[in-house]
Amino acid sequence: MNQRFRITRSMQETEQTISLEECQHYFASKPDFTYSQVLTVKGPDSTMSIEGDFFMWKLANAEIPFRLYMGDLYVAISTEAIVPKMIEIATDLHADVVEG
Repeated sequence: MNQRFRITRSMQETEQTISLEECQHYFASKPDFTYSQVLTVKGPDSTMSIEGDFFMWKLANAEIPFRLYMGDLYVAISTEAIVPKMIEIATDLHADVVEG
């Protein structure tokens, strides 16, 4: 099971949320990220589509979704390579990383 983390500013005094516009501007400068309004998950017997604001990170042969939801970015850690990228993003956005 993957561990999920949240990049958030909720623990800061200003409590300014992370906006869609801020994320679109930030991730547009990252060549290994693309924006999608739908995440498609394919299983052995079915396919599921989830609507939302997803910033997809291309990592080798996989795409790792960073989902913006209610002012926070969420990511599941399925491989250790995601951890430094998550910390980099949180640092750049002046945000904290919390489990959950």
